[in-house]
Amino acid sequence: MLLPDLRREVLEANLELVRKGLVLFTFGNASGISRKDGLVVIKPSGVPYERMKLADLVVTDMNGRVVEGKLRPSSDLPTHLILYKSFPEIGAVSHTHSEYATAWAQARKPIPCFGTTHADSFHGPVPVTAELKDAEISGDYEENTGHAIVRMFRDIDYSAIPAVLVANHAPFTWGPNPAASAHNAVILEFVARMAYFTLGINAQAGAIGRCLHDKHFLRKHGKDAYYGQPKEKK
Repeated sequence: MLLPDLRREVLEANLELVRKGLVLFTFGNASGISRKDGLVVIKPSGVPYERMKLADLVVTDMNGRVVEGKLRPSSDLPTHLILYKSFPEIGAVSHTHSEYATAWAQARKPIPCFGTTHADSFHGPVPVTAELKDAEISGDYEENTGHAIVRMFRDIDYSAIPAVLVANHAPFTWGPNPAASAHNAVILEFVARMAYFTLGINAQAGAIGRCLHDKHFLRKHGKDAYYGQPKEKK
């Protein structure tokens, strides 16, 4: 079996999305990439999570050709591949139709950063893509979804905001490994829900100040981060 360790990580990321209530039935998927091998491991299309086994996961090359697996890969594979090709530092992608983040995507509104909980994980508002044109939808729809995400990040650091809302569709998140991409999907849903309630309490609520936003993000991320315990030197 190819890439057994990555397979386990990808399976666990998919199951984590279910455990955290971000996936209903067979909606959503998670994948991981072995940059060294140029191979991607992804959830099979339409297979119930409760029945999914390591052997069910599909391994493809960077062109979407199945290298190992008897099942069809997720229909969102082309979107994942575009992200891997365009964001060279990521190691995994998660896609859900979680309730609150998807509501923001359907409203075609970015999620503002109202407080430090959001600032801890996302160094800015979570952006929403432009709507796909009819020709993009009727053509290579999933691939064009990936291109729409990449266009959204032309002037945004994808490592500082590892999440996006696809207009009228749903969220995608990413990270250095499958666990991180699933974690970011969980956090995204949490802040999407809080932002919704914040506006319900105060429709005129303003975004967090830049200084406080930077403080909370940078104390957890970057070379001068000091949150948590120091990593052991190998």
